[in-house]
Amino acid sequence: MPLRPDSKSPELIDPVTYRRLERKAGFSGVLKNRVRSLSEYLEVFNALFVDPADVFWFRGHDNAKWKLCPSALRYRKVPTRHKAILSLAEFRRIQEYRLNKAPGPKETFKWLQLAQHYGLPTRLLDWTQSLTTALYFACQDHRVDGMVFAIKPRDLNRMSLEQNTVDVLDPEEHAETIQKYLDLGPDERVGGLRTVAVRPAWNSDRIIMQQGMFTLHGEQFALDKKQARSLIGLPILKEFKLQLLHQLERVGTGEMFIFPEPEHVCNHLKRRIELP
Repeated sequence: MPLRPDSKSPELIDPVTYRRLERKAGFSGVLKNRVRSLSEYLEVFNALFVDPADVFWFRGHDNAKWKLCPSALRYRKVPTRHKAILSLAEFRRIQEYRLNKAPGPKETFKWLQLAQHYGLPTRLLDWTQSLTTALYFACQDHRVDGMVFAIKPRDLNRMSLEQNTVDVLDPEEHAETIQKYLDLGPDERVGGLRTVAVRPAWNSDRIIMQQGMFTLHGEQFALDKKQARSLIGLPILKEFKLQLLHQLERVGTGEMFIFPEPEHVCNHLKRRIELP
């Protein structure tokens, strides 16, 4: 996805730093633009939005070396991955009576989404439709370089699914396809089920405020260029992260605004109190 020739793109990262970041990310779709401000960050992606019909999803990693792999599949040992996958059933058993409105017995994906929301390792990976939300997450650890990833969900599903007219899977309309993923075990398999893009139910304040979306990962665990040709990564250098966070807060993207729970509001107010 080259930048438009007429775009006022930021200056480029020096070659040594770029090669280091590319090695960390582990794929060839890393952009060379140096992002020092929110305006430069937005300009890079605006240059990619040549076609108004294109839909992009974004994900921010505050460490550039992290792979696009969901939490249940990151464990090195197969038995541990197996326990992580089976933990959904235990979560359902424990939580069903505690929830005011629990998903139905056949709504497995909604249970999976709920478990992901509360931090249980699953086959889901969180994405957002919001450029600024992705940047916020990429800036959390200012000791290391981060990365903002972008994909076109339509292109991902066209490569992954046999019924290649599906832009984004819907948990109700495409329940049979999704169930194949939910029935998978812990083994990684070359040529197995590929990652797909799924539209979640926006059934919580957090997922609404973060404009959340999901990729659902099959037997090829980490998302890469082989599964998604549209995948790109924009480096977020550590020396600019604090400055970017301050600029994000000015436009309404910060902990208090994307995490609605009271403890996050208190964290925001505490930081305000402790400012010099």
